[in-house]
Amino acid sequence: MRTRLAAGLGAALVTLAAAVPAQAAGTGYRYWSFWEDRGTTWTYATQGPATARPADGDTIGFRFAVSRDAADATRPTAVPDFTRICSGVGPEAGTKRVAVVIDFGRPEDAPEGERPPAPALRTACPRVGEDATAAEALAAVAKPLRYDANALLCGIAGYPARGCGEQVALPESKPAGATPGTGTPAPAASGSATASGSASSSDAASGSDSGGPSVGLVAGGAAVLLLGAAGVWQARRRRG
Repeated sequence: MRTRLAAGLGAALVTLAAAVPAQAAGTGYRYWSFWEDRGTTWTYATQGPATARPADGDTIGFRFAVSRDAADATRPTAVPDFTRICSGVGPEAGTKRVAVVIDFGRPEDAPEGERPPAPALRTACPRVGEDATAAEALAAVAKPLRYDANALLCGIAGYPARGCGEQVALPESKPAGATPGTGTPAPAASGSATASGSASSSDAASGSDSGGPSVGLVAGGAAVLLLGAAGVWQARRRRG
């Protein structure tokens, strides 16, 4: 009896393991993301920099990185700190002050043949018109800016020199040192640096890993089989 149960359980486990697809490398996107301050933390912007209109005292951030999906989006490494960034810029009638954080990212996220400019993290405090957008505040301190035909922000201060929201093959594990963000992902999302604030690509959301049975699900199924087999063996043993 024990032999038959063990053989059946083994066959069931093999069947469960075979049902789990091999974990393929994921797909990410290399792009500039756009962030807004929420006190001392960043939040993914809900619109593009050309339509977002920060108020006097706000901080906006831009981060260049390869991101896998919504939960994977990488924040600027500096915290939003208007008081520190704009400490030497006083208020002036008819204008507003916007703290700008620009994070050029890690060398491993750079397109082939390029490196992030130094310093990789920059802050500035432009004084702009009261109705100025985030894009105008950025342009005041980080020219040249580069956009594509869909108004996606592709380059800040000339970096990168080419490419715009291209797909990148990723290993299954997330690179060390990347900080996940919140909000909507990838070049097609509002939080990406799309000048118009509208989606620029319909396939960005599909870049996240596809579903399928997880290792936890298989392990759970195996545990259920083990408990069931043990119960049947004990019941038959008592009846015998």
